[in-house]
Amino acid sequence: MDYKQEIVTTIHDFGCDLDALEARTLQLSEQFPTAVLIPALYEELERPALTQIRDRLRHCHFVKTVVVSLYAKSLEQYRKAVQFFSVLPQQTLVIWENGARVTSILEALRDRGLDLLKFKGKGQAVWLGLGVASLTADAIALHDADITTYDRSYPLKLLFPLLDKECGIAFNKAYYARLGNETRSLNGRVARLFVTPLLTALTELFGYRDYLRYLSAFRYPLSGEFALTSDLALTTRIPGNWGLEIGMLAEVYRSVAQKRISQVDLGIFDHKHQSLGQSSQEGLQKMCRDILKSVLRTLTETEQVVISMDHIRALRVKFRREAQDFTRQYFVDAVFNNLPYDRHREEVIVEVFEQVILEAGEEYFLNPAGAQIPDWTRALAVMPDLREQLQAAAETDAREALSAVVPVVPEFNETHTNGLVPTA
Repeated sequence: MDYKQEIVTTIHDFGCDLDALEARTLQLSEQFPTAVLIPALYEELERPALTQIRDRLRHCHFVKTVVVSLYAKSLEQYRKAVQFFSVLPQQTLVIWENGARVTSILEALRDRGLDLLKFKGKGQAVWLGLGVASLTADAIALHDADITTYDRSYPLKLLFPLLDKECGIAFNKAYYARLGNETRSLNGRVARLFVTPLLTALTELFGYRDYLRYLSAFRYPLSGEFALTSDLALTTRIPGNWGLEIGMLAEVYRSVAQKRISQVDLGIFDHKHQSLGQSSQEGLQKMCRDILKSVLRTLTETEQVVISMDHIRALRVKFRREAQDFTRQYFVDAVFNNLPYDRHREEVIVEVFEQVILEAGEEYFLNPAGAQIPDWTRALAVMPDLREQLQAAAETDAREALSAVVPVVPEFNETHTNGLVPTA
């Protein structure tokens, strides 16, 4: 039995009584309202995962509000999304994040000196959703739209530690075993073959820095599932690139005492998989690149570490050695559990990830500031009723979409890339 604790609280599942936990959470949610936020592309509606998520959420009575931040290319896509989620019993809001009304509001914000339109993709979707959800919810759980193993235990486990005030938790992140539904193979390539050996190599290079120890305490630092209080949602900068999950952990590290941070076991988990990519500008390679830049940036900001290109070159060498050691360990684990494991393929992926390190280091020196969306408190200082405007825009968009009243929609550029974070 695993009882191990870290510098952040680890909430194990020792055979949790979900019915009892749900009853307690439902009672607490009457006093402390809850929300689930789902950033999504329209394309997710055409895959079975999101249908299962919606159908499971229908029975999560402890969730009072569902907010969907949707990227849709047309009014027809948005209308279908509103209809898709209309069966939920919860108060449900589908924000058309690139629609005319939301864009107009953000343009007005830009005209007052705060330009958020330059941020695209999942970061913007999360930022918009957190702001609107915080209007009614004390605790907000966020997860992606492509989870193939979703059940009621996911939002339940994420939200409960925030609702029970004796726990004293402000931020709760998921961890899990990434095992395929069908093939029962080890997934989570970026977490296993990049982040884990990277943190080990950085620790060897710079010593036991508090930030590196903090990151290493998370059993799945790249999980896209977490819950946070509405206060924290309003005071946290959201990373605007593909390193969102690591970037969020950095923001929480700056803002929250470690005793108020936890991670919870969701069990066996899987979602759709992304390609490795043909270059560091694509797929999982791009994700690795942005993750490393985020880690380097936070090391410099919080640990007063001075990083040079010599460090990057040494990191590349150390990373390869550590990653190769981990592939051997994964092989043993897979053999014991009768899981398929292509050790050569894993070594090839390590070599690809190793190449990203040098490029990411060079990019970091060119732009050490990075891309982060200002927190909501700054936006509200510029436009105090911004959240209410966005909520009203979403409600009006939904009404008009369902009644076939067509608002003015900006022309869609087919070359636009949504920038959503790929999953490992």
